[in-house]
Amino acid sequence: MVEAMLDLVKDETERIDSRFLEPACGSGNFLVQILKRKILAVDVKYGRSDFEKRHYALLGLMCIYGIELLPDNIAECRANLLEIFAGYLNIGETDDLYRAAFYVLSQNLVHGDAMKMLTDEGQPLMFAEWGYLGKGKFQRRDFLLASLTQSARFSSEGSLWANVEKHEIFTPTKTYPPMTVSELAADRVAVE
Repeated sequence: MVEAMLDLVKDETERIDSRFLEPACGSGNFLVQILKRKILAVDVKYGRSDFEKRHYALLGLMCIYGIELLPDNIAECRANLLEIFAGYLNIGETDDLYRAAFYVLSQNLVHGDAMKMLTDEGQPLMFAEWGYLGKGKFQRRDFLLASLTQSARFSSEGSLWANVEKHEIFTPTKTYPPMTVSELAADRVAVE
């Protein structure tokens, strides 16, 4: 059933930089299949270059988001995605790329309530938008989920804001300097 539903948006699931949010991700049934599709796209496009394959696989992982109420489910979801990512690249816990992926998943898969848009600690849900700048550098910008969900309202036809570019309405709460995989891996220590 998951595959059939994802086939409805097949082109997007196969785009490495296409973003997906599962607001009740559980242990990751949908997100796991999305990551597998993204990894297949990485392999087809960048499989001959180890450097590009590693960085674009991380970008694919960076574009997957989830929210889950139950702490054991969110932990299992993170572990499931990390296992697929590490298995594809044949890396272990000591590899900087593994540690960077761990950090990304700690930011992208959140223990919280999607309906209330709050973390389990009662803070507003925030997500990092990741972009690959090339040459091993990634860019992170943080956005409040409550702001991002306003996009549909602002862009609807007949709205005063319909002709305004999204970047003019939605500004990040924080923009980080470009980071390498090693720098992302070092940030893992801060979340453990």
